[in-house]
Amino acid sequence: MKFIAAIVLSLLAPWIAPGQDSASLLKLPSQNLTKGTWELGVLGGGGTGLDGNDRTQFIYAGARVGRILTDDHFPGWLRGNFEWAVDLLPDYTIFTPGGAVYGGSFKPAIWKWNFTRGRNYAPYAAIAGGIVFSTENLPPGKTSWVNFSPQASLGTFRFFKSGAALFMEGSYVHHSNARLGATNPGYNGSLFFTVGYGWFRGSRRSE
Repeated sequence: MKFIAAIVLSLLAPWIAPGQDSASLLKLPSQNLTKGTWELGVLGGGGTGLDGNDRTQFIYAGARVGRILTDDHFPGWLRGNFEWAVDLLPDYTIFTPGGAVYGGSFKPAIWKWNFTRGRNYAPYAAIAGGIVFSTENLPPGKTSWVNFSPQASLGTFRFFKSGAALFMEGSYVHHSNARLGATNPGYNGSLFFTVGYGWFRGSRRSE
């Protein structure tokens, strides 16, 4: 299997990362996810409500900015570092049974642990807090046009070349107006799936 993998990497290397050999491709997460590195990304995704809200769906798109704040810590598969990221989602549309409601979202605190021990994959776990502004009350009724959206996520980067990676992320999201409205039914649980592309600039561990 290692022999086959080496052949595949050698064939893909000129297209994936010109000027890099297969050995360097296997080190991309640890080279790119280092203290002081900035992550700049674009993303989009969608989701569905749970627990009686399965007729409510979400779509969103926007940008992510993050900065890795620590060196790597812990041994073995736990080895990784801490990143603080922010999402700006100018498109945050909710499709309720009564029709589409348009809005935007801002997540000022995305706290991520990047696992850097892998080869070209770098899994991560995150918790985040955000706020959603909508053109109408959500859920419909005597609620609020402002909702908060705490969430927990699991995802992974897939590096194809130095300085850039695809990422995929699944999240469990809670929406609540924190009693800003007369009632607060919220969307107690929703499943979101996000895909994006990120660029990494700044500090880089030497090979």
